[in-house]
Amino acid sequence: MDRRREILKLIKEGEQNTKKLAEKFGVSLMSIYRDLKELEKEGLIIRKYGKLEVANRNVKEAKDKERDKCAFCQKENDDRLRFTFHLENGKQIHTCCPHCGLLLYKSIIDPIEAITTKDFITCNLLSGTSAYYVLGSAATPCCSPSALAFSRKEDAYMFKNGFGGEVFEFDEATKVIWELMKYGSILKIGKFNK
Repeated sequence: MDRRREILKLIKEGEQNTKKLAEKFGVSLMSIYRDLKELEKEGLIIRKYGKLEVANRNVKEAKDKERDKCAFCQKENDDRLRFTFHLENGKQIHTCCPHCGLLLYKSIIDPIEAITTKDFITCNLLSGTSAYYVLGSAATPCCSPSALAFSRKEDAYMFKNGFGGEVFEFDEATKVIWELMKYGSILKIGKFNK
């Protein structure tokens, strides 16, 4: 919106008075507050103690980096392992890896439209609900116990044969990862496969 860019320019020039901004643009104070809120959300300004300041680039970069932290464990998200919940309201929730995504799944209140992650071997995007998960393998590229996603069941079993762990589909994987974290137990072959 052009008005927001003009407001940003005026703040850079030292304007602090929201009432003057509203008068200058011929809009209500609420409109100015909404514009300021959006500028702040974009990391372009900082509002504190009634003052308006232009955010320096480092603050904006820090906010962007903060937004790219795991919603479960707060580690920095790795694109190769990222697990994403696409909500019906258009928002996204990211976790650093399938381990955290599977743990967070039951806690999400908003309706989920889709879940995506990447195949551990090919890095191709895939549906999180149709993936096969190897839990508790010796390969732990992120959180432990590891949870790695595969698009093909055969690949998951080949990986399991080389690195250990067990293979589960989505629903069972969410239950098993909770049990593993709850009791801190080691995944035993056949324990969850009945």
